[in-house]
Amino acid sequence: MDPKKIYQKLIKGLQDYAKKSSFHKAVVGISGGIDSAVTFKLAVDALGSKNVTALIMPELGVTSDLNIQHAKQLTAYFNVKTFYQPINTIAVDFSIAPWKPNKLAQMNTKARIRAVLLYSYANTEKALVLGTSNKSETLLGYGTKYGDLAADIEVIGSLYKTDVYTLAEFLHLPHEIITKAPTAELELGQTDESELGANYKVLDGILKLLEDGKRKTTILKAGYPATLVARIQKRINENQHKSEMPPILDI
Repeated sequence: MDPKKIYQKLIKGLQDYAKKSSFHKAVVGISGGIDSAVTFKLAVDALGSKNVTALIMPELGVTSDLNIQHAKQLTAYFNVKTFYQPINTIAVDFSIAPWKPNKLAQMNTKARIRAVLLYSYANTEKALVLGTSNKSETLLGYGTKYGDLAADIEVIGSLYKTDVYTLAEFLHLPHEIITKAPTAELELGQTDESELGANYKVLDGILKLLEDGKRKTTILKAGYPATLVARIQKRINENQHKSEMPPILDI
């Protein structure tokens, strides 16, 4: 991967899409993590800082103070209009629903609340909602349908997570953002690696082999654990619906 060429293609692609869609503004949710930081930087470079708005939407008590600090510092550095909107009070209203939402429902609701806030701003200011999901997450279904997977365009959706790290280095993003353990922070102490069962270097190695059509036996010969390969294949199969439009029944 040549990060310079990737950068140029993504910048032009975002500019072309905005022009084609007759949008001049964009909004992006900033979590303090690497994916939203890279998406944010690309948006600023493509559309200009005056045309980009950032929403910082922590869940106080769950989102780490460090991530909030990094998000605020990043948006301040690029002099972008920023709104700070914790989601705690909104999430409480959902948690007391009469059907008593379970843990999974409450976690996904947090991501969907953030999507609603992004689209509320986007509709108000006629702006595009920029997605921050990468290819690894999309393939693995590691995201919330109509939550963090909701967007008008996925800016880094063609990049594996390891490619996002490479691009972040090229963009000279803060080292402390690049080196942090990735986390969705939908619950206290959550990390991507603990939920997915491996780090992204290993996960991307398997995903790339699967995408190239390699058989399971070939992947195992490459040294990847059989249980992990099976787990990844299962995730891909079960979560494919997250990256597709809802089916329409024929009549």
